[in-house]
Amino acid sequence: MGTALVLLFLLALAAIPGALLPQRSLNESKVDQYLAEHPVLGPWLDRLQAFDVFASFWFTAIYILLFISLVGCLTPRLLEHVRSMRATPVPAPRNLSRLPKHHEAECAGDAAQFAEQVTGRLKGWRTVTRLNGDTAGAAPAATSSYEISAEKGYLREFGNIVFHFSLLGLLVAIAVGKLFGYEGNVIVVADGGPGFCSASPAAFDSFRAGNTVDGTSLNPICVKVDDFSADYLPSGQALSFAANIQYQSGEDLVTNTWRDYLLRVNHPLRLGGDRIYLQGHGYAPTFTVRFPDGKIRTQTVQFQPEVLETLLSSGVVRIDPPGGTYPDEAQRRKNQLAIVGLFAPTKQLDGTLLSSSFPALNDPAVAVDIYRGDAGLDSGRPQSIFALDERLIGQGRLTKEVRVNLAAGESTRLADGTTVTFDGAVPFVNLQVSHDPAQVWVLIWSLTMMGGLLVSLVVRRRRVWVRVSPAAAGTVSVELGGLARTDNSGWGDEFERLTARLLDADHAGEKG
Repeated sequence: MGTALVLLFLLALAAIPGALLPQRSLNESKVDQYLAEHPVLGPWLDRLQAFDVFASFWFTAIYILLFISLVGCLTPRLLEHVRSMRATPVPAPRNLSRLPKHHEAECAGDAAQFAEQVTGRLKGWRTVTRLNGDTAGAAPAATSSYEISAEKGYLREFGNIVFHFSLLGLLVAIAVGKLFGYEGNVIVVADGGPGFCSASPAAFDSFRAGNTVDGTSLNPICVKVDDFSADYLPSGQALSFAANIQYQSGEDLVTNTWRDYLLRVNHPLRLGGDRIYLQGHGYAPTFTVRFPDGKIRTQTVQFQPEVLETLLSSGVVRIDPPGGTYPDEAQRRKNQLAIVGLFAPTKQLDGTLLSSSFPALNDPAVAVDIYRGDAGLDSGRPQSIFALDERLIGQGRLTKEVRVNLAAGESTRLADGTTVTFDGAVPFVNLQVSHDPAQVWVLIWSLTMMGGLLVSLVVRRRRVWVRVSPAAAGTVSVELGGLARTDNSGWGDEFERLTARLLDADHAGEKG
């Protein structure tokens, strides 16, 4: 147990870097920012897996050793507890007066009969009666004395063992969930957005798989978001979020049946071993571009919230000219558009600087720079959906044509006659799909662990000895001693009540 406590302390120390430093599993961009700001210390921390603490070799080694230590500690404790359950209560000490609780009295009656009555009143206690201090002694005589040993509270140790074994079971269940589970996050545009299906990791914006998950056997679920609603206080603080969704799973995919569900924060949609959570929301502005030949492109792209209190967001929309507008491919590539800037759900202007005064979609507006040139759509290089690659501007492949503030429905015209219209915005939601095949066992082990802890805290281990000896004619001398094996709180009052019950002549013959 000492080794387990040391390892538990080391585990707590090892978890500190995971709380102080950004973790790749939670926010990789924060890790990249930390590395850029700390060019000397950052790479060393990265080599030590300080940005992947809970998946690092040293953290894994500590909790595996803790697991082994707990098994090695609990197994002999369980065997010892089984032996103590089968053993008879120990004989009384020679001098009961030295015990913390002691009482002497003389009662009317026969020693054998009185000893039998005392044993019957010790209901719920494990008892053994010894004649002259020996359970295998000779036949009782008129001068024989009786010694009653009683114990209770064995469930305390049993609850303690159940707690620790349940802890081991919980660790195993969590490990199984991490091995065979997966977790994906995806942004879904509401109000007629295309939705998504979780049949492949490619359907998610980010995907974390267990060590045994290769992505070929995901549980297929399809989700569409009909609408999203949010309630806010006048200060802008959010009260509640909810999304009306439609989903398909199992046979619904074969019959093309859509089912309705109101998805709320902390009220996930549960489908077998999968859970779908509503994690966040934002807005996706819509832009319509009319090219000089009359052809139109319309795109709705989610922007990233920058100020969570007001949902002032930033992002970029990349638009490729329609086929035929520029027959020459090189010319078409030079006329791609990139619309980058800020979106405010409730606009607030400080001069020409746009900000947002409220997170609800009351008076949407954008402040954008519109670039023309090669937006990198044909380069094959991955780009952030929320930010423009500044290298394209530095290399002269993108040229700014206009900077403008637009309210919903307003347009701006570029030099070649192309018009860009801000049509408004629709909400989007961030959904998380979690698959954990061991979640039921996590719940079971958690409940048994709490049950074991409750039993170990409530039940108290007690020992009582009663020595009954013949005294003057028709009376017996009774000596009682009590000992608390664990917690002494309340033992004094309990011993007094027990003494009164055992010596109460009015209860003669009572067995409870």
